[in-house]
Amino acid sequence: MRIAMLGQKGIPAIYGGIERHVEELSVELAKKGHNVLVYARQWYTPVDIKNYKGVKVVHTPSIHTKHLDTITHTFCSVIHALRQKPDVIHFHGVGPSLLSWIPRLLAPRVRVIANVHSLDRYHQKWGWFAKLMLKLGERAAYTFPHQTIVVSKTMQNYFLNEYQTMTSYVPNGVAISEIAGQSALIEDKWNLTPKKYLLMVSRLVRHKGAHYLLEAWQMARQQNPHLLGDWKLVIVGGTAYTDDYADELKHAARGDNSVVFTGSQHGQTLAELFANAGLFVHPSENEGLPIAVLQAMSFGKPALVSDISEHKELILDSNFWFANGNIISLARKIIALVSDGYGLAKAGAVNRAMAQNFNWNDIADKTVKLYGSKENAAEYETASA
Repeated sequence: MRIAMLGQKGIPAIYGGIERHVEELSVELAKKGHNVLVYARQWYTPVDIKNYKGVKVVHTPSIHTKHLDTITHTFCSVIHALRQKPDVIHFHGVGPSLLSWIPRLLAPRVRVIANVHSLDRYHQKWGWFAKLMLKLGERAAYTFPHQTIVVSKTMQNYFLNEYQTMTSYVPNGVAISEIAGQSALIEDKWNLTPKKYLLMVSRLVRHKGAHYLLEAWQMARQQNPHLLGDWKLVIVGGTAYTDDYADELKHAARGDNSVVFTGSQHGQTLAELFANAGLFVHPSENEGLPIAVLQAMSFGKPALVSDISEHKELILDSNFWFANGNIISLARKIIALVSDGYGLAKAGAVNRAMAQNFNWNDIADKTVKLYGSKENAAEYETASA
């Protein structure tokens, strides 16, 4: 099949869960013999990248502002994609899905798919008008496409309860990572000691909860300096039109040598940060199915997460949940878990085994099934029930 992917910033993924999803899925589809086009934004993917691991990368323009970047890029990409006569146009995200009516109107033979990765209107960075548009994007995502895919069972239930509509559950995935012993990069750059730091990997946006973790970390260190005195908190990630929030975090950590902000990282450096962490923490208030948590699991890391339902789909042990948005609960969990080295090691092994259930080969096969006829999709839904 000839498949066009729209809505993402581009590939290879530098940051962003959607971008990681599209990269892994498109490469897997290309391996299976499909002709895949991924649309990229010129500010995100270098313009000299035209092909990535067998996937064709097409750059289309956008108006690079907080509110117009995604929708203008998606519009330009839809128009370009229609000229390529694809079999499938796959929209990623509720914002881009606002335009999913265009191929239904102009190219009725093209199969249109919408992939909902998160309920973006709950993210605190958006104002009322953007939240209204994202709410309309949710409606568009199930109204116009032939199939609507969601990455978590929580979102599947949300669409059923909120809109009385069925969606197809195909989760995010992760490649099982080699647990290498290298730590030279992180030791040289940030003076980190393996297994002696908490790790958070996320864009620095408020709903991801870095401010909760920072305050809880400082509280935990104050309460138990003997236990945590030689540990650090490492926060990995860049901003997304949220420089003020990042400045707020850095101001709160000013003078605290136990807190390290690395900025956005990828490749070998990010792999070393994951592989050598003592405990991964994900304090997000709202998620789809967090790829960062899956990555930590793939490295065999224990993960402490907020008790939102999306996290509970991945981390089954309630000892590794804390009350969402509750700094005291988070601080207590940090102290309890760091003091139990055996429990951390055991949880890491369980997580690594669990991560194998989220492999991209199976996810690609399920996605191709949904690209097919409505009859095939119905068979898949019945088999998955």
